[in-house]
Amino acid sequence: MGNRLSKIYTRTGDDGSTGLGDGSRTGKDSLRVAAYGTVDEANSAIGVVLAAPGVPDDIRDLLTTVQHQLFDLGGELCIPGHAAIAEADVAGLEQALDRHNEALPPLKDFILPAGGEAAARCHLARTIVRRAEREAVALSRVEAVRGEALRYLNRLSDLLFVLARVLARAAGEGEVLWRHERRHAGG
Repeated sequence: MGNRLSKIYTRTGDDGSTGLGDGSRTGKDSLRVAAYGTVDEANSAIGVVLAAPGVPDDIRDLLTTVQHQLFDLGGELCIPGHAAIAEADVAGLEQALDRHNEALPPLKDFILPAGGEAAARCHLARTIVRRAEREAVALSRVEAVRGEALRYLNRLSDLLFVLARVLARAAGEGEVLWRHERRHAGG
């Protein structure tokens, strides 16, 4: 087992810096910290999805696996040069995406992030993953970020979109379609 945290505060970050996994220090506002911090936030948001009532067991198992992979991804981003996400992880997301999307009707309209508690929570997790992807891409413009990490975040946000649709239907809520024609002249 790795290091144990016996003391939670260290005071080493009081100057606005933080330690990376390789022992180096960087600013808490660095692109790297933003990227792995948002991956951590996404992981927490998936925990909020899992806390919702009525999440089917297969989705619960899938999202628990994703949480472990996101922890690995956070480690990869926290340790420059470290590799933790494999192409097989990306392929696993694609397989889950295909499996869950197969039973859904094609979308002809945009949907609002709603559809019941679990679905709405899943939409929130999706948007946080999208932000993590944007921040990882920004980091990749100035430092090395492996393509597997970027692809993983991209596929995960797609998967969470599909799972939100599945969860909306499982809850009996259905999807809330965006009504673009709701605006009328003079209103």
